This record gives sequence, structure tokens and C-alpha cells, in this order.
Amino acid sequence: MIKNWFKNIGPGTLVAAAFIGPGTVTVCTLAGVNFGFHLLWAMLLSIIATIILQEMAARLGIISQKGLSEVIKEEIKIPFLKHFVTLLILAAIVVGNASYEAGNISGGILGLETIFGKSILNFNNISINLMSFVIGCIAFVLLYIGNYKFLEKALVTLVLLMSISFLITAIVTKPDVVEILKGLFIPRFPEKSLLTIIGLIGTTVVPYNLFLHASLVKERWNKTEDLKLARKDTIVSIILGGFVSMAIIVSAAAIPFSDITNAADLAKGLAPLYGEFAKYFLALGLFAAGITSAITAPLAAAYVAKGCLGWRGGLRSKKFRSVWIIILVLGVVFSSIGIKPIDIIKFAQVANGMLLPIIAGILLWIMNKKSVLGTFINSKIQNIIGFVILAITLFLGAKGILKVFNFI
Repeated sequence: MIKNWFKNIGPGTLVAAAFIGPGTVTVCTLAGVNFGFHLLWAMLLSIIATIILQEMAARLGIISQKGLSEVIKEEIKIPFLKHFVTLLILAAIVVGNASYEAGNISGGILGLETIFGKSILNFNNISINLMSFVIGCIAFVLLYIGNYKFLEKALVTLVLLMSISFLITAIVTKPDVVEILKGLFIPRFPEKSLLTIIGLIGTTVVPYNLFLHASLVKERWNKTEDLKLARKDTIVSIILGGFVSMAIIVSAAAIPFSDITNAADLAKGLAPLYGEFAKYFLALGLFAAGITSAITAPLAAAYVAKGCLGWRGGLRSKKFRSVWIIILVLGVVFSSIGIKPIDIIKFAQVANGMLLPIIAGILLWIMNKKSVLGTFINSKIQNIIGFVILAITLFLGAKGILKVFNFI
């Protein structure tokens, strides 16, 4: 059974690789340090929402054999609305991912620096971090090969490394299982926790993953009979990703002081309490989280650009490659000249949280169109759960905006 699952594992794991990036690691770290196990319920809610929405995206990709952006372009008939939504998607995903990329690479750097120390080159009074180029080169090679199966195997390996690293770190801290269960199943809203709750949901239910998943499943599967495999892949992979996020919260909750701003600080904080063993495992996990997201963010942007602009060709086409190369180069440049990764990550998470309701609403609309999905449209139960998720994201997004502008 396990052997069969590994044989069919694929797109779902890439989605998990995409959402467990440095942003997720940072938000989960801060949630654990500041609120202990109290916000584990928010992560559980995020995982359930991610499974529901990603299953819809995967089903759309297999049945239509098109990406989400392509279907949106075809189904919106009013020219003005079509152009507006297309521009919105391009701005949100392509421009947004260019912003996230520096944070992804910078997050991977934090992991490497925890193990190897800093590697800075001074050139004309500009400090350049050489680790950015190491991560950038690895991501470039994996993407440039342009073979989906090879890329999938590489990312699955990195995700498993990341999962083992974070889960072992959490186990080493010997957490109270009863308190973890309370945190998971009893929703609590500690003082000043609202923006962290929004961050946990926004960093897990990622808009660009809906586009990435719909595009990736058609690289792997093309028959309606494959829906069962795709669902199993989605559910197992995202639950695994959820365990990783929760493991980070649990690890961070073990730190008895709160002067932690990122996961590298968490690694250093764990070292005196639980030994260098915990520090190195956490650093390895952070490196894997950074590099997987540094690969999937440009990949998702390229798929979105391809769908929105009607490009032909696969992963090796010049136009497709030009998008991810530009995003990767921007990420390497901005991260290497010292832009603070936490600031970039925070910006990316706020953008994700605000854009999610729009993307989720469009997906729900498409999932009820028989002209696209035939008999595989959403059931009533799927629609009810989908609209509850949409309402939650709208509510949290609105409260988050009001909070940012000090209206509440």
C-alpha cells in the first residue's frame, strides 16, 4: 500500500512544498513563541480549507485538461471583466511571486547560515550574500532541465527531508500531548492573536497553489479514472504539510523566551535547551522549505502567464522559461543585497491573505459549470463547505485590513 502511494505521489506534494516556505515557517514560529499551542486550531482549519480548495483545482485540471487561468479566460464572456480578472491574476501571481521569491531564497539562506555561518562579499560598499547564488543555481538547474517527472522527484525528496527535520525537532522538545490536543480542537483567541491567525491561514491557503495544482495534475494524469489517485495524493500530501507546520509551532512553543523573530533564531534558541542536534535538524528543514518554495513560486508564475497569455509549449518553451528565469534572477538579486527576509515575507503573506477570497470565489463559480466539468461539478456538500471557507477568508481579510489601519 505504501509502495503504491509513493508510486502515485506527485502534484499534491509540490503543493505542500509550495505552501511550506519561509513565510509559513516564520508565521508558525511566531505563533508558537507568542501563543504556545493555542493557535493550532487555526492551522487545522487552514489544512481542511486547503484540502477542499486544492481538490477542486486538481479535479478541474484533470477533467478540463487546462490550467485554471485558461479556464477563467474562456468562461468569462464579458470582455471588460475578462481583461480585468486576467490582469488581476497576472498582478497577484506573477508580480506577487516575484516579491515572494526573494523571501523564499532568503529563508533558505537562514537555514544554510545556521549551519555554515555567513558568507558575505563586499563590493563597492555593497554587501552581497553568496548563499543567494548557491540556492539560485540549484533552483535554476532543477527548473531548466524541464522534465516534470525529474522535478517532481527532486521536490518530493526535499519535502520528505523537510518533514523529517521539523517533525524530529518537535519530538525532541517532548511536548505535552494533552495541551496539543486542546490547542487543536478548542479554538481560542488570545489577545493580539488576530493577525497571526490571519497569517496562518493566508500562508497555508495560498492562491497561486490553486493555479499550480490545476496545471501540474494534467502533466501527471489525463483520465477521469485518475481522479481517485489525485484526491488521495492531495489529501495525504497536504495533511503531511499540515503536520510539518504544526511541528514548527510545537517546537517554537518550547522556547521559554519571546525575543524570536525568525526560524534561524528558533534554531539558536533550541540549541542550548535541546542540543546542537535540534539546531541542525531545524536548519536543514528551513533550507529545504526555502529551496522548494524558490522552485515552485517561479514555476507557478510561469504556468499562470502561459494560461493568461495563451502561450503554447511545455516546460522547455522559451516564453515559459523566460518567466521563471526573470523571477528567479530578481529573487537572487534582491536577497543577495540584503533586503530583510522577514519584511519581504510579511508583505507576501498580507498580499496572499487579501487575494485569496477573490481567487477562491472564481474557483467556486467555475466548479459549478457543467460546460466545463460535466458530471464532475461540485456536490451540494462541497459547495456549502466551499462557501463557508470563502466566508471565513472574507471575514478574516476584512478584519485584517481594519486592524492594519487601526480601525479596530
